[in-house]
Formats: sequence, C-alpha cells, structure tokens
Amino acid sequence: MRLYGRLRNPLVAFLHDLAVVPVAWFAAYWLRFNFATIPDQYLTQAWMWLPLLLVTQSGAFFYFGLYRGDWRFASMPDLLRIIKAVTVGTLVCMAVIFLFTRLQGIPRSVFPAYWLLLIAGLGMPRFFYRWIKDHKLYLGQGDRVLIVGAGRAGEMLARDLLRDPLRTLEPVGFVDDMKHKQGADIHGIRVLGGCDQLPELVKRLEVDIVLLAIPSARSPQIRRIVKYCETANVPFRTIPCMQDLLAGRVSINTLREVSIEDLLGRDPVTLDREAISSELSGRCVLISGGGGSIGTELCRQVAKLEPSKLIVMENCEYNLFRIENELRQGFPDMVLHPVLGDITDEATVEHTYNTYKPDITYHAAAYKHVPMLESRVREAIHNNVCGTRIMALAADRHGCDAFVLISTDKAVNPANIMGASKRIAEIFCQNLNQRSATRFITVRFGNVLGSDGSVVPLFRSQIEAGGPVTVTHPEMMRYFMTIPEACQLILQAEAMGSGSEIFVLDMGEPVSITYLAEQLIRLSGNEPGKDIEIVYTGLRPGEKLFEELFHEKEQLTGTQHEKIFLARHRQIEWGLLETTIRELQSACTSYDEKALLKGIATLVPELHHIDKQLPDNVIQLISQPKKA
Repeated sequence: MRLYGRLRNPLVAFLHDLAVVPVAWFAAYWLRFNFATIPDQYLTQAWMWLPLLLVTQSGAFFYFGLYRGDWRFASMPDLLRIIKAVTVGTLVCMAVIFLFTRLQGIPRSVFPAYWLLLIAGLGMPRFFYRWIKDHKLYLGQGDRVLIVGAGRAGEMLARDLLRDPLRTLEPVGFVDDMKHKQGADIHGIRVLGGCDQLPELVKRLEVDIVLLAIPSARSPQIRRIVKYCETANVPFRTIPCMQDLLAGRVSINTLREVSIEDLLGRDPVTLDREAISSELSGRCVLISGGGGSIGTELCRQVAKLEPSKLIVMENCEYNLFRIENELRQGFPDMVLHPVLGDITDEATVEHTYNTYKPDITYHAAAYKHVPMLESRVREAIHNNVCGTRIMALAADRHGCDAFVLISTDKAVNPANIMGASKRIAEIFCQNLNQRSATRFITVRFGNVLGSDGSVVPLFRSQIEAGGPVTVTHPEMMRYFMTIPEACQLILQAEAMGSGSEIFVLDMGEPVSITYLAEQLIRLSGNEPGKDIEIVYTGLRPGEKLFEELFHEKEQLTGTQHEKIFLARHRQIEWGLLETTIRELQSACTSYDEKALLKGIATLVPELHHIDKQLPDNVIQLISQPKKA
C-alpha cells in the first residue's frame, strides 16, 4: 500500500519518467553499436544533448497530461498520451539538434530507437503496476467464481472482482455459448466452454459460486442456466439489468440473487412513449385504488409523465399514506391530491370529480381474492360492479376524456364470483361508451408477479416459515407478467383506445404453479421435497385449472402494438343492463344474496357452463327458472 501511495503522487511519477529519458537515450546508442562500447566522440555528443532532452520531454509530459491519470488504472488513453508526448519531444529535439549540428556525430538511427525505448520505458511500468494491483501476485483467499457471459458485462464484472482489495471473490473462468469467444482470455481469465459444461467445470475447478453476467438474456435462457447451477448444486447470483450495464454500474456491489421475475419475465416492452406522453402530460389524472400493487405502479409511471395534477383515490389509510409519501419525495414539484375514500361512496366520488375535474381515470380499485369472494357475493358485487358504475357515471357526467377499467382474465368464462363481477363491470363500461362522450376502455390481463394477495408473496411467506408450500393442484397453470410491464401496457392501451375496446395484454406462455413453487424454494437456497415440502390441497371454490384471456365470441385481433390485442365486445340491451344493475345495487342494500346471484346469472350466462365448480347454493339458485 505504501508503494501504491507513492506512485499516486504526481511528483514521484514525474521523477520516474525523467529518469527513464537518459536510460532510453543511452540505450538507443548502445543498441546502435550492437551492444558494444559506445565510441567516445558519440558518447560526448550524447551527454551534451541530454539536458535538452530532459527539458523538452518534461514539458511534453506535462503538456499532454501524463500525470492526470492514476497508474492503478492505466489504460489505452494513457498509452496514447505517452506516445504523443514522446513523439513531440523527440521531433523537437531532432529539429533543435539538426539546426546546430546538422546531426554531425549523432547516428540518425538513434532517434527512432530512442522514441521506441522511451515509450516502452514509460508505458510498461504503468501497465505492469496495474497488472500487479489487479492480480495481486498472491493466492486469492476468496470464493472461487465462474462467470457466465464473456461479453461486456462479464468483462466489467471480472475487472471489478480483480480490483477488489479484499479479493472476496476470485474469478477462475468464464463460460459462454458463443463459439468464437471460447478459448479467449479476458483479463487473464480463460473462456473455458459453453454453458452446458457448467456442472463439469464447477466440479473440476471447485467453484464456490456462479455469477450470471448476461443482462440481455431472456427468461428461457436464464432458466436453462439456473437449471445447470441447480444440477451442479452451486449458488448463483446475477447482475441487475441492461440499464445498469449501459450506465457502467456493473460491479461486485450490484450483484443480487436471481429473482422469480428473472425466470418468468419476458422481453422488454416497447412503448410509443411520444403518444403516451402527449396523452398524459399536462393533464389531470385520477387513479382509483392508487395504494394497491397495480395502482401504486400506475401512480409512479404517470407521475414521470408530468401530469398537471395526480389524484390518488384509496380506501386504505395506510396504503394512501405510503404512496403519498413516496410520490411527494420522488416528485416534489407535482401537484398531488390524495383522496381517502371508497368508490362505492357516491358522495366521495361526486365530490372528487366535481372538485378536480380529471381528464383521465384509471380505475384499478377492486376486490380480487377469488376464494374469499366466493362466500362474499354481496361485497364482490357492491365493490366491483356498483363501485365501477358509480365511478363510470361520474366520469361521464363530468366530461372525463377517458375511463380505463383494469380487468382480469378471470372475467372470461368466469368460474367464480370475482370473475363474474369483473365481467359485469366490463359489460357496463363497454355499453356505456355508446351513450357517452367519454372513452370507456377495458384492459384485461392475468396474474401479476408480486401483487398484493397473489401467489408469489404467499409462497415466500410459507418458505420463510419453513414450509410446506401449498399448491392447489399439480396441473394448475397461470399467466404472469411483472407489475411495471402490466402498467406500461395499460398506459399504452389508453393512448390507443377510441372507446368501447377490450384490450387484451399478451401474457406469453402460461406457467405451471408447481414450477413456480419449486423455483421460489430453490431461489431461497432450499431443495423442493427435501428441505421444504410442496403439498397439494385441491382446487378451492371458484378456481379453474387454466385461465383464458378472451371469449371465443370476442374475435381477438391484433393492434399496432405487438403485445396488445383487441377483443370485440359483446353487445347487451341497455335497458336490461341498467335494470339488472339497479336490481343488483338494491340487492346489495338489502343484503339479498339470492337476488344477487339471479342478477349475476342474467348478465353472465356463461357462468352456467362451469357450474360444477360453483358452490352448491350458487348452483341451486342460478339453475332455477327465471321469472318472466
């Protein structure tokens, strides 16, 4: 460390470079005379012109900034500065000596030899010093590391590991599937083969940890590599994302555990940001359910687009407090109006619309827990149907430009009360669009990773408790996307919509819930079936093995965005719709579950096709003949 401290001192570095000048000058003479004794007449001339070289080269060294850099981080720009300084110094000295002596007594071959030797004398110690500091020239005591990915991210990570003064991680090799990289050396570390050789290399090299340095990798590729790591029974970590790579933030400190989002995520969403920004910038936006998982992320993304005002409506005091604090800290200049209130409270909704006159409403407030709502029909209809109706009619009355209903795949051929309630909300908004200047747009998608009450937080809490992890059925499949992706596509759909559309988000391939549970267990450092058991508990009321994103009669078509599809909405007679929903509202007031179930059966007849999964009381009620 003392040597390092001295070489960081510009004066010490300058004295070193000054000492190299006479060494290179006389070595050039010695080389000219084939390493024999230099004749006296030539040696005298060499000594006579040495002060000129020292003064000229010193000036060139300072002019070209040789002492701005640190030897610890010597690189190509430093070498270029050395070449420039030596070249200019040599040419100036040649010119001066030529003016006085016409180079009499000085062999012409001395100057190119001197130029080359001085560059080597100045550059080699710098790079050798950096190599010593990077490689330490001693046996590393840290964990042995195998790096997956020999690209830019892998190179940056390896460089950072080698520079770490504590040397907690010792890189011993790379693996990369690109054939032209295999066999190459990166900072003295060999690319040993492809990813399929990972288990063998882990065993042969006694690797302690695998680091994934492939920020552009897609989820199938990450799953494949993780499978190799699991086969080798070795822990693994990853660097964050492409944005961190582009920003140069790939280091030891950025390493993190592989997340379930890495394994199940999809390609990055490409958005028409100009269209979204022109739609939201400078406008008043209302987000209902703004303290929930989807609502919170919508608030964050809308706030970035600089609305004139953001109205956050939430009935949970703590959730509203939390998102308000976050938004005020992150966007201190934004006009923010938090509203503590319920969407089923007509007075609150009317006051909010009348006071703030929102231009765009994102309606994310809803009850969504399927098994819980099966025995709470009144609450499901009161919140998801009546609340949506109150919000939608208020938007219509107060001239809101757009009303976006956040829906769910469970509204398609619903097998449960929650799905049926969201389907009725869809029907109402689609048909109200025909009678309103407001654009009513529905956005429908499946499960969101990590959302409140979803399966991922449940599994994580079960794993933290030591298990078991409960899965309802070994064949259960679900669609998943991340919360940011879902919200980005919601914003895109609103910018595209002209009214009455059902936009269906491309959810990719469905994922086995058993696979999800197994991966979460492994990511926690445990082994499924050995450390933590998976227990199958049977389908709960209202659950389906497979979810659908659109009804067969909705005629799904593409849009200008590759991840957003359009489902043709199904018309229903407005008088029947209004009458039935008013009856549902009345049944909520009187807590008449029988009337509620009748109303659901009227508006969602497809519920009949899956009556085997409904509770007995629902089957009995909806199977009774309707009165004329």
